[in-house]
Amino acid sequence: MCGSIIPLKSKLYYDENQITMKEKILERFLRYVRIDTRSDSDSIEYPSSKNQLILAQMLFEELKQIGLTDISIDNYGYLMATLHSNIDKKIPVIGFLSHMDTSPDMSGANVNPRVVDNYNGEDILLDKTTGLTLKTSDFHEIKQYKGQTIITTDGTTLLGADDKAGIAEIMTAMEYLVTHSEIKHGTVRVGFTPDEEVGRGVDFFDVKKFGAEYAYTIDGGELGELEYENFNAAKALINIQGRNIHPGSAKDKMINSLLVAKEFIDMMPVGQRPEFTADYEGFFHLTKIGGTVENAVLEYIIRDHDRKKFEDKKALINDIAILLNRKYPDGTVKPEIKDQYFNMREKIEPVFHIVEIARKAMEEVGIQVKTVPIRGGTDGSRLSYMGIPCPNIFTGGHNFHGKFEYIPLESMVAATKVIIRIVALYADNNE
Repeated sequence: MCGSIIPLKSKLYYDENQITMKEKILERFLRYVRIDTRSDSDSIEYPSSKNQLILAQMLFEELKQIGLTDISIDNYGYLMATLHSNIDKKIPVIGFLSHMDTSPDMSGANVNPRVVDNYNGEDILLDKTTGLTLKTSDFHEIKQYKGQTIITTDGTTLLGADDKAGIAEIMTAMEYLVTHSEIKHGTVRVGFTPDEEVGRGVDFFDVKKFGAEYAYTIDGGELGELEYENFNAAKALINIQGRNIHPGSAKDKMINSLLVAKEFIDMMPVGQRPEFTADYEGFFHLTKIGGTVENAVLEYIIRDHDRKKFEDKKALINDIAILLNRKYPDGTVKPEIKDQYFNMREKIEPVFHIVEIARKAMEEVGIQVKTVPIRGGTDGSRLSYMGIPCPNIFTGGHNFHGKFEYIPLESMVAATKVIIRIVALYADNNE
């Protein structure tokens, strides 16, 4: 099946009688994903790729046309804006955030999304040339969207719903609130961040300038996801120093760092690899290996929701290094472990009403809430430790970071309605 691309419209601001919320979201999303905003983990610049600033400037102009104020882009590429309160009572300032970059794991250049209208519940052919197909046998959950509008890739790039869907949803929600002044609300802050996909999303985020008491990242997955706990995360770099001797005279002298690296890998618990874990189970993930006889390097990421198990995992890395350094000369194996982020649950539980408000908003919109632990991290996990408790809400997307990425348009509409309802509930709860 192949859907048709809906033509882009030139206007950014629409008459309510001319175009529906669904059409607005789609127009925005298709326009945003065509900008290649892949972040670059090897770059020393911030943001790590210039095209993120192009998207930021586009959003800046659009926010002005929508009618938000206090719009700014700082030197690091953070875009912020304000929807001012329309009532005369004190309500906590809340924020909504999404990130502008897409994953460097897959090309984001020349994204050519396909819009499949009235999806028939069968396989979707993505690329006629290669025959690449989004198969219901591999991705069975797509069947639940039969009859809806599905946006897919063309089989050559990622789609970019992570997190341009979140941006489109926030933008459309803010526009709706501006044009529907009958919805009472407090002050709302909007933030769009760079470089989330390479772990730098809030490195320079100005919490004081943002000024929100609570916030929500719109960066989750399928319809109904509500997340307030995530992995504790660390990165481990294992440097292995070998001894390279001519193989003809290597007996009792050579230490092959590649083989020591293999020993290290073999001592790691097989059952705690990502491909064998789910839900609250943590893992060690070998992300890179390289070297020569003389030197080798292993890179791992370490993840666990439970703080004690997380610390135990880091300790295991060190214990294996100690053991190998007893077998080989001391200093052969040198691990370097760096914490990346922590489980936001610790910071959200004291203000759990912010989760309950999001839950209520979803239920009132008619969505079945799925409270699941994030098997990863978001900008919100770090922001929670920077002073802004920040749960995560679904965007509606599936299969992020790859060619099989897709998102139902109806799920994006639902996310937009949830944002609007959250804003209204804060006003209702403070009457």
